[in-house]
Amino acid sequence: MELNARIPEGSLADKWDNYKKTAKLVNPANRKKLDVIVVGTGLAGASLAASLGEMGYNVSTYCFQDSPRRAHSVAAQGGVNAAKNYKNDGDSVFRMFVDTIKGGDFRSREANVYRMAECSLNLIDQAVAQGVPFGREYGGYLNNRSFGGVQVSRTFYARGQTGQQLLLGSYQAMMRQVQKGSVKLHARHEMLDLVVVDGKARGIIVRNLDTGAIERHSAHAVVLATGGYGKIYYLSTLAMGCNGSAIWRAHKKGAYMASPSWIQIHPTSLPQSGDYQSKLTLMSESLRNDGRIWVPKLKDENRNANDIPEEERDYYLERRYPAFGNLAPRDISSRAAKERIDAGFGIGPLKNAVYLDFGKAIREQGLPKIKEKYGNLFDMYLKITGYNAYEVPMMISPSAHFSMGGLWVDYDLMSTIPGLFALGEANFADHGANRLGANSLLQASVDGYFIAPYTLSNYLSNEIHTGKISTDHPAFQQAEADVKAKLEQLLKIQGNKTVDHYHKAVGKILYDYCGLSRTEEGLKKAIQSIQDLRQDFYQHVKIPGTPQTINNELEKAGRVADYLEIAELMCHDALSRNESCGAHFREEYQTEDGEAMRNDEAYQFISAWEWNEKPEQPILHKEQLNFEFIKPTVRSYK
Repeated sequence: MELNARIPEGSLADKWDNYKKTAKLVNPANRKKLDVIVVGTGLAGASLAASLGEMGYNVSTYCFQDSPRRAHSVAAQGGVNAAKNYKNDGDSVFRMFVDTIKGGDFRSREANVYRMAECSLNLIDQAVAQGVPFGREYGGYLNNRSFGGVQVSRTFYARGQTGQQLLLGSYQAMMRQVQKGSVKLHARHEMLDLVVVDGKARGIIVRNLDTGAIERHSAHAVVLATGGYGKIYYLSTLAMGCNGSAIWRAHKKGAYMASPSWIQIHPTSLPQSGDYQSKLTLMSESLRNDGRIWVPKLKDENRNANDIPEEERDYYLERRYPAFGNLAPRDISSRAAKERIDAGFGIGPLKNAVYLDFGKAIREQGLPKIKEKYGNLFDMYLKITGYNAYEVPMMISPSAHFSMGGLWVDYDLMSTIPGLFALGEANFADHGANRLGANSLLQASVDGYFIAPYTLSNYLSNEIHTGKISTDHPAFQQAEADVKAKLEQLLKIQGNKTVDHYHKAVGKILYDYCGLSRTEEGLKKAIQSIQDLRQDFYQHVKIPGTPQTINNELEKAGRVADYLEIAELMCHDALSRNESCGAHFREEYQTEDGEAMRNDEAYQFISAWEWNEKPEQPILHKEQLNFEFIKPTVRSYK
């Protein structure tokens, strides 16, 4: 299959306008005849469901949580970007486009990124109208702060709860449509397979997590807004329920998976404190605006942080990247922390962390100002660690976080399966090889509010005469039979190892060999280890209970079974790219001073992988990236 991104003609600033001018429409009377399934009710899914419901389409939404308000969008704490230039510091749509392209190490499409920056202008007004309580200056104007990878203030925030507040806005907009009857909400339902009829996405198979019942649901289009798969590392900033199963099941039905090895390691997570943990806590990147990151200059330092004099502290980001300092992009900041920790300068009980120090900011701005900006984050830190970060520096460490990879989509956000769309973190589209902070809430919001309503209507305009999609079609019968057979297969194994045992094992393999840094030798070893682990899983996993009842272990087993396949593709993807770019750092390809060495001549493309029944032999397709409006340069923050 030839990959066609379907980029509109025209100048960069005109492409989205040109698309909207020529996109096909569906008149209001016909919208009532068309059904759309939206899987996921986080910021991307809820905003799209609300938008489509308001337009008059019949929408069905599905989430595995007991309420859409528990979607993981709430964990994006620090802010949302918009090129409003309220600080009059030189920001613009084009500058935001450049920052995002550069931050992604020139591995994303110009047209998609510019559209995201362009749509950012409307998002803040939309959110304010919904009642999102953004931070304001004394005079009442909306306030901004900076985030990593930029030199302007374009991040709007609601203290350290921005994701939660934006999600509440989209949630109430969706629930209004639920009340009106245009949106049907199915909580505690998990998608287990995609149904493809005559080459088009026509529905899903779901399991009711309360009763165990397997259900068929049909539609004229299916949208996946199911987030990322960073939980594959087990210890990550993601909630335990986060998973990659929806996009992976779609991948196995024909949707290409793009750049799966591009996983962001966030620099400001709380460090692991023991083997008992199931997740790590994310501290907002916004803290890096005022906090200074350092390690002791002496190895194996045992003095308390406040007892170490200034001249014996290494502010290594300020030293190595003076132009950006503590606001260097996430991939660079995480690798720099790992380098210091691996060199023996780590701090904390396990020597696996670095300091994030607010002493200077408190002295200069005063304690009340720091509390006003970050109070809830400091409270959270105190609850979790027992330390008062107003008095002693925080301890932070890199942790798996965001998936830049995901389903390949074109400019319409449609996958290689007609009628199957992917929004937000479920697609690969806007972030390249590394996401800049505060762009995740932005992408999810603009995909759902401003982009997909146009592109879905353009697609659905050709479905007006299709009529209702019957769930009695043989494709639905086969998909349901396959799902039931998979569940029975897992339950029949009755081995002696828990699902968590395998999740932890695959996570460790990936952390060691396909994490912050990778090597050819390590990736080949990882692939063999994952294959062996997958074989062991299907022989020795133990799952109690039955499929006809609430069964959390069965849910986890299905997700980990998918992880054991996703992990192998991640390693194949990393192995195929003989360069270092963004979050993908191959140790063989670095400069003398340890910076990433890109190879634009050979690897200026998006890797789009086709499923092969033999997971060890995935099929690679390439979407060449053409930069018409910005010239790729060596990425430097020094």
